[in-house]
Amino acid sequence: MTTDTRPFVDGFGRPVTYLRLSVTDRCDLRCTYCMPQHMIFTPRKSLLGVVELDRIAEAFVAGGVRKIRLTGGEPLVRKDLPELLRGLARHLAAGRLDEITVSTNGSQLARLAETLADCGVRRINVSLDTLDPDQYREITRGGELSDVLEGIEAARRAGLSIRINSVALRGVIEEQFERLLRYAHSNDMALALIETMPLGETGTSRADQYLSLTEFRKQLSDKWSLSALERKTGGPAQYVEVKQTGGLLGFITPLSCNFCATCNRVRVGSNGRLYTCMGHEGSVDLRPALAGTEPARQLDLAIRDALMRKPERHGFRIGQAGVNGIGRHMSVLGG
Repeated sequence: MTTDTRPFVDGFGRPVTYLRLSVTDRCDLRCTYCMPQHMIFTPRKSLLGVVELDRIAEAFVAGGVRKIRLTGGEPLVRKDLPELLRGLARHLAAGRLDEITVSTNGSQLARLAETLADCGVRRINVSLDTLDPDQYREITRGGELSDVLEGIEAARRAGLSIRINSVALRGVIEEQFERLLRYAHSNDMALALIETMPLGETGTSRADQYLSLTEFRKQLSDKWSLSALERKTGGPAQYVEVKQTGGLLGFITPLSCNFCATCNRVRVGSNGRLYTCMGHEGSVDLRPALAGTEPARQLDLAIRDALMRKPERHGFRIGQAGVNGIGRHMSVLGG
């Protein structure tokens, strides 16, 4: 039996063109909105190898995925990441993929920026929630802001396009926004604000951390001239141009203004489980298909079956009525 050649579409008719592929759930930071300080990670023996990750990516490319983002945890802590990237680059060379991007906390970027560029990566997202070193250390439970800033400079020298991702933590983003905006835009980087999401128990109150970006955007409009743009990078960010700086500002609002109707994404964890929605616990194990006698065809069938059961929207909620989240930590799949 031949493999289905139709592009991947979910049960609601939404094309699936974007894969977020986690290469590890490990991280060298312990951000308060992501995980507890004493996190228990997946045993290394349960993580997919490079060949398995490559085969999964190839199945999604065959199904019409045009963009792959490698995530974690922190993907740069995985030593064989360059090997995976070099393999995936063949899809770029053949025109089957538009881009391979990487999300990182930036702590290892000074060491690996040139390697990423050499392996075909042209664009990265760097997590940075504050420019205050003490506050950064508090949020990340021990991280050093200088490591990230050095990494960003190395990435710029390597020619990588950079977007700064800032989780909109209440009590932090209000005071840090202008510094982050001017830092990003003065260095030709976009800035994206992201609402905190109720994923996993972290030891902190999600209700206390949450800030509606829909409301915050209205507040920003009192000082900044924000012009809505049609620009898209394949993800959920809604971009505006800031007249005073000439740079791009993105808003990612899964809670205050969900974007599920146009969702084009699925995620695969480093343990081989396919999650069709970040806001639901349900997943499908792709390992049996990988180990089958016809892995390409069996992967295709497993993915198509899972997509038909993809939920219409996530179930996250934070508000006066309480917090409705799920037990899986953000580090399992990235943001």
